[in-house]
Amino acid sequence: MEHLNQTFFLWLNAPEHPDALVVTLATVCAEWLIWAVPILIGIGWLSGNENTRKTFLVATASGLLGLLTNQIIGLAWSHPRPFMIGLGHTLIPHVADSSFPSDHLTLWWSVAFSLLLQRGPRSVGVTLALLGLLIAWSRIYLGVHFPLDMLGAIAVAAFSAVLTLHEARWYLGPIYRLATRIHCLLFGRLIALGWVRE
Repeated sequence: MEHLNQTFFLWLNAPEHPDALVVTLATVCAEWLIWAVPILIGIGWLSGNENTRKTFLVATASGLLGLLTNQIIGLAWSHPRPFMIGLGHTLIPHVADSSFPSDHLTLWWSVAFSLLLQRGPRSVGVTLALLGLLIAWSRIYLGVHFPLDMLGAIAVAAFSAVLTLHEARWYLGPIYRLATRIHCLLFGRLIALGWVRE
């Protein structure tokens, strides 16, 4: 399996003299696209009704559970990144920690899968899921992940999305009330002016 993992990595990894435009696109996808997740959740909260806000809270819980699960996996089984074993070409700096599963993709797909499973903005979930393919490619292309790291991220993300949705009855109500109180404290003046939803 590891041989196959390394073979697919070398097939997808950047060549010795990569095209600058492709490297720029990959770098944007690998390092900057992830910021779309908190921005999307923030916009969904500020502009959405109660159902939309709860949908994004469950998606947030899914992302957080996914990242926590990854940390546990990394502690239990540390898998080296390609550059740690001198494999391929690495085009962005990265700390030499465990590669499996990919944190970036786990967070991204945990939110995407959660939105797909809920009755809310499924089109947003589909768009995120498809964009996740670009993130997966870019992080392999730039040399910081193996293909199996991405498959691991899919499994963790699916687990997180299903579990947080199934168990939402235990945590969603209290968290929604707390988040609403914080929202009113932070945006009270803008709410009074009618610029932000209560």
